[in-house]
Amino acid sequence: MIDSQMDGGAKSVIGCRVDNTSIQHVISNSDVISSETSVIYQLKTRKKTVDTLTRVTFGKKNHNKPNKTILLVGETGAGKSTLINALVNYAMGVTLEDKAWFQIVEDEKRSQTESQTSDVIVYELFGFEGKTLPFSLTIIDTPGFGDTRGIEYDVVVSERLFQLFQSKNGIKELHAVGLVVKSSVNRLSDRLKYIFESVMSQFGKDIEKNIVALVTHSNGRKPRVLLQALNAAKIKCAKDEEEQPVHFLFNNCRHEEQIEEKHYKNADKIAVKGLSGFAAFLEKTAPRKLDMTLDVLNERIRLSACIQNLQERIRLSELKEAETKQIKEALEIHEEKKEKEKFAVEIYEAYIEKEAIEGEMWLMTLIKGAVCCTFCEENCHYSGCAKLPKDCEVMKDGRCTVCSSKCPVATHVKGKWRYVTKTRKVQRNMEDIRKRSKRLSFIESFEDEITDLKAEKSNLLDECFQHVVNLEQIALKANSVSTFVHLDFLIDKLKENGDTKKSEKLEEIKKKEDEGIASILKYIWGKIKIK
Repeated sequence: MIDSQMDGGAKSVIGCRVDNTSIQHVISNSDVISSETSVIYQLKTRKKTVDTLTRVTFGKKNHNKPNKTILLVGETGAGKSTLINALVNYAMGVTLEDKAWFQIVEDEKRSQTESQTSDVIVYELFGFEGKTLPFSLTIIDTPGFGDTRGIEYDVVVSERLFQLFQSKNGIKELHAVGLVVKSSVNRLSDRLKYIFESVMSQFGKDIEKNIVALVTHSNGRKPRVLLQALNAAKIKCAKDEEEQPVHFLFNNCRHEEQIEEKHYKNADKIAVKGLSGFAAFLEKTAPRKLDMTLDVLNERIRLSACIQNLQERIRLSELKEAETKQIKEALEIHEEKKEKEKFAVEIYEAYIEKEAIEGEMWLMTLIKGAVCCTFCEENCHYSGCAKLPKDCEVMKDGRCTVCSSKCPVATHVKGKWRYVTKTRKVQRNMEDIRKRSKRLSFIESFEDEITDLKAEKSNLLDECFQHVVNLEQIALKANSVSTFVHLDFLIDKLKENGDTKKSEKLEEIKKKEDEGIASILKYIWGKIKIK
């Protein structure tokens, strides 16, 4: 306990601790936000933003000390920010008697620009090992999941998690994934289901036992109805001996002012019990390396990119197939005519041109745009976090995994434009046709071209199918909502292609995991946007 006294409306703390982890030292590195029943301080942190990732750090890291890494997710209003602050106060050894509360999460709302470009925030607390915890803390906040901008934005969040996990100085292992949810929840809303489904779809199967429920706004009683709701929604997480989701209770009144003392103490009791229980879980639970999760994220990003490219290529190939059929039919009609050299036919020709798209700048770097192959004239990836094509998630071993020819990185560019397929009415005469038909007869040449186009579609379909199969093998949840909205498209195209076994496999995956996904789609139906 630390003695304290009021002086001119400001509160100073006098104590026997004089080291760098003392309350005095922490206060000297904080700003007073308010001072009534207890003083609320804002920690003076070091903030570093690289691309779309922000690190907020308090204290100095000791590489010889253990660290535990937690990823938190929950909908707005669940109390995630308060929970992060509570974890920090607990780790620093702050008690009720200290009459102080420290915040690492800033109160002010982030600007719209920042909220759109920095959706993964990493909070780090170092130097307090031995106060109440034998380890330092790294807490990852992911406010982007369930964003009102829709599914395509959650793909961006996946990319940012991938960037965080695979970068040289990024996160290499996780000790816990916390699903933050209010104790008053008696059923999972479509929005909350969507958020938790999105989280599960990001990770490998090996992380299931590290996922726990962090129950906020608790009165200290076991949230039986909430636990039943989590089970009913088939949320994959760690289970206790009664096959109930592992959970910890927290009260969000600990830092509030003008609250009756008995309620204040009760809130603190609930919070300390939940924090100590969660700390014990972190200490005994083995961390999970993120190798499988990186594979899952990579597969999801490449599947999304592959489907986008497949849709565009199918449109182009079908237009070209229609164009070829028009010419073929006209040639068959004029085949026997003596005035063959005067042959001409009016057709709708498919062609590709560049089109400007909306981009987004962050610290003078274009972070939203399209990575395009200038050789294939294809769009390989939208909304990537990478600065340069060589750093894009769809690149592997110096080549693109998406474009038709799997071209080298050197043929790719990133910019505020993309390739689009359009049609125009043109006339074709015999000279034009001769230029296109350099082998065999005219008719055989066009038939070969149609065969090549069909083969290209088959290859693209096979790639998409393989991505889905790979996800089923390694992902905690193979069929995310963003995948689900494309499955019908893939199934239909596989059936058209005569790939019965593959279409049946996708139908099996769709049915097995997503009996209740229709209700989730209601939440985001108006936001689904397939480019």
